[in-house]
Amino acid sequence: MAALAGLAIFPGVAVTSLSSAAALPALHSLKPSPRMPVLFVGHGSPMNAIEDNAWRRAWEALGTELMARAVQPQLILCVSAHWLTRDGWQLTGMANPKTIHDFGGFPQALFDQRYPAPGAPAVARSLAKELKSPATGAALGVDDGEWGLDHGTWSVLKPMFPKAQIPVLQLSMDYSRAPAEHYALGRQLAVLRERGVLIVGSGNVVHNLRVTRRGTAANEAYDWAQEFDGVVRDQIKKGQLAALPDFLKLGAVAKQAHPTHEHYLPLLYAAGAVQSTEMPRFFNTGFQSASISMRSVLWG
Repeated sequence: MAALAGLAIFPGVAVTSLSSAAALPALHSLKPSPRMPVLFVGHGSPMNAIEDNAWRRAWEALGTELMARAVQPQLILCVSAHWLTRDGWQLTGMANPKTIHDFGGFPQALFDQRYPAPGAPAVARSLAKELKSPATGAALGVDDGEWGLDHGTWSVLKPMFPKAQIPVLQLSMDYSRAPAEHYALGRQLAVLRERGVLIVGSGNVVHNLRVTRRGTAANEAYDWAQEFDGVVRDQIKKGQLAALPDFLKLGAVAKQAHPTHEHYLPLLYAAGAVQSTEMPRFFNTGFQSASISMRSVLWG
C-alpha cells in the first residue's frame, strides 16, 4: 500500500547492503519472555543520526543500557511518523528491509547511511493475522517489498543498536483513522512485550516545521510548544494515557504543535502498549529549532 504523499514523506529511496543482515539466523516465531520495555523517541532532524549531539548521545547510552539487561529483545517493532497508509495498517514483511532516505536537502553523508537489520517475514505474517484493525476488525496487511526502514526508524535505532542484529518490523499508520483507533491498536501491542518485542514509537510530541528557528538552544521554544509539551508530559506522569488521543481538544495549541499530526500518533501506539501504573522515565526533554519537542519516554 502506498505511503501518503505530502505530509512527512519525501522522495529519495536507497537500497541497503544486505551482507550483514543475510548472515543472521531468521526469526520464525516469538518466544515467551519477561516483559520488554516500551519507548517513545523524539527523533527530530534526520541529521541527529550522524551529528555528535546530546540527542544522539542519549540514544547511544540508552541502547547500551538496554543491551546490558539480562534479557534482550528478540524483535523490535517500530511505529514511525514517516510511514502513512490509507485504508488499513501494514507490517513490513521483507527478509532484508531497505534503508529509506525519505528526506531531501541534506549532506551526502546522511544519504550514505545504511541500517542492514534483518526483517522477520514469518513473524510479520503471523502478527498481521493476530492484530486487528480497530476500524474494521480485519487482519493487517503485509508489505513484501514497497517500504522498508525509513529515517524515523533507522535514525534512532542505529545509534541505539549499531550492530543491527535485532530483527526489525515497521508498522504503518492509517492516517485516515481517528487518533483513538491508533491508541486502540497500541493496546493490542501490549501482549507482544511478553514475547520478546521491544516496541518503539518514533515521532515528536511537538512538530511544526513551518516555524523552526535554527540555532536555538534546547531550552528555547515557542510558548505554545512548551504548553503542549507540558500537557502531554503531565498526562504521562500521572498515568492518564487514555487521555492522550484527545489532544485535538486543546484547540489552537494543538494545531500549532501539529499542523499535521503524523508525528504525534506514534506516541499513542507506545502509550497504548503500557499500563497506567508503569512509571515513565523521560529523557531528551528539550526542543530542537524551537518548534520540535525531543521529549522521549521509556517505560519498563
